[in-house]
Amino acid sequence: MIQKFKLDKISRNWRRVIFTVLSLAILTGAYLLGLNVGNGNLYAQNSGLNSSLPSKLNYTTVNQEYQALIDNYDGKLSVQQLLNGIKHGLANAVNDPYTEYFTAKEATQFNSELNNSFSGIGAELSTNSQNQIIVMSPLKGYPAAAAGLVANDVIVDINNHSTINMTVEQAVSAIRGKAGTYVTLTVIHNGQQQNLTIKRENIVVPSVSYKVINGNLGYISIISFANDTSSLIQQAANYMVNQHVKGIILDLRDNPGGLVTAAVTTASEWLKPGQLIMQEKHGNTILQTYMATGGDILNGIPTVVLVNGGSASASEITAGALHDNHDAYIIGTQTFGKGVVQQLINLADGGELKVTIASWYRPDGQDINHLGIKPDSVVNQPANATSDLQLAAAEKYLESAK
Repeated sequence: MIQKFKLDKISRNWRRVIFTVLSLAILTGAYLLGLNVGNGNLYAQNSGLNSSLPSKLNYTTVNQEYQALIDNYDGKLSVQQLLNGIKHGLANAVNDPYTEYFTAKEATQFNSELNNSFSGIGAELSTNSQNQIIVMSPLKGYPAAAAGLVANDVIVDINNHSTINMTVEQAVSAIRGKAGTYVTLTVIHNGQQQNLTIKRENIVVPSVSYKVINGNLGYISIISFANDTSSLIQQAANYMVNQHVKGIILDLRDNPGGLVTAAVTTASEWLKPGQLIMQEKHGNTILQTYMATGGDILNGIPTVVLVNGGSASASEITAGALHDNHDAYIIGTQTFGKGVVQQLINLADGGELKVTIASWYRPDGQDINHLGIKPDSVVNQPANATSDLQLAAAEKYLESAK
């Protein structure tokens, strides 16, 4: 039986991708790069885009190629190896960086990463317009960030193996490994090529952290939208109310996304029930509308959302929802721009297909895919800065708003 889960995240990456380290937002149940774990409906039935295609493929030439391989290839082959290659190739053929096939092993790793539990360097990967492997965002406090990797760094080689024609999944698999071992990356950073040897670590982190700063300002950081985000953001919101904070800073910088359901719960801590969070559309057809679900205990508290180029998918959903409903002011730099939704389909052999099925739109009607969200106040954070200029700008804004 095929089970379906809807996702939105930045790349399977985020869970696959993430690290290594995608915004998938799992709509139903289960991933990043914002993933939207959702109601499990397969939206392909609503589409007429591919209705002219046959229900089954003619495998005559595929079988011819298979026979030619086993007759002529000078090396050992296995049936599973070849079948996996066909499945990966079928997904890759759509030329969509967010549509991917995972083997059973890859699917297990993907779901572990969705819950912020994995062994790697802590960097979510994606591809750019030149189909190069790039860093989408490094996780704060982990090896990739400590080594100096930042969003849009190009990974040229992994352990002396070129990443040309490498998929994100293949790059993630090459970077991942046993905790305590090392991986060497050749990267292009700020136009300069450099080699970085990074020690892998076990990475298991709560998705939300929070505290009071400057005496009366609440600071909430969300590093990804995972299974624990909904409960932790509720704890954070209650804590802020009990501390009688006069303003809140919601830090979504370098947050690659995750579960759409977690983004909805997060935005609902500020928004009143029924306020629009986002809409998913296939072409001009609205597939699903997400409204605030209740909570709203932070409604009315002046709020700043911090974003940067590593903020993607579910992060953009949250920032856009709070901004467009006039509940937050955005400071930082333009976000990544991942505005398409994936659905995760579990296959009978334990593998999974993550397939793009829709685009999502902000409450103001804008599609952010490839565009991102522009802050109300652009504040750059130079790599050589000795202080957090964006955080300081948020503090200054909230102090003046009180």
